[in-house]
Amino acid sequence: MNAGLILLSGGKSSRMGTNKALLPIEGKANIERIVDSLGDEFTDRVLVTNSPDEYALLKEKVKIVTDIYPGLGPLSGIHAGLLASSAEYNVVVACDMPFVSKKLARLLVEKSVGYQAAVPRFNGMRQPLFAVYHKSIVSEIEQFLKGNDFRVNNLWGKVKMLWVEDESLQSIPEVEKAFFNMNYPEEYDQVKKWVSKEL
Repeated sequence: MNAGLILLSGGKSSRMGTNKALLPIEGKANIERIVDSLGDEFTDRVLVTNSPDEYALLKEKVKIVTDIYPGLGPLSGIHAGLLASSAEYNVVVACDMPFVSKKLARLLVEKSVGYQAAVPRFNGMRQPLFAVYHKSIVSEIEQFLKGNDFRVNNLWGKVKMLWVEDESLQSIPEVEKAFFNMNYPEEYDQVKKWVSKEL
């Protein structure tokens, strides 16, 4: 796949009570499971975190960078990841999405050609943290961050973007789980139940 992978792992995980990215699933840290399920598809792999020492287990698999504008949420992570990636198009994935889909990532990259962002809108919900972003939007993001505006949704009026709608997404059999993110202990428990049934 002619695209980069940017993993965002900068949140405080306050609702979970522990680092979501490092929770074990199938004997691996969740973030490692995501990298292993997607990573070989991508020309460049970047992990954005403000706690790089916690991710030493991934240092052979990804380039680890920190936010240039720390404390401003996912938009700051996307900015740092795009700057660090050598790829023009990049799939951005949050660290709390254990069922990210390789087929969905491929679809988003295919749809993104000619756009600066390709964002799924599934069941009426926008999914900007499993989406494709082009390096050309770095300057737009930087203007937002410098203005202390860190809402990802404010980007859409400033860049050439595509909403990838249900009719395209339904072609991916695992799409229902692909956007599942775990923020609370009970959601982590749900993930473990689903995984145990797949084994």
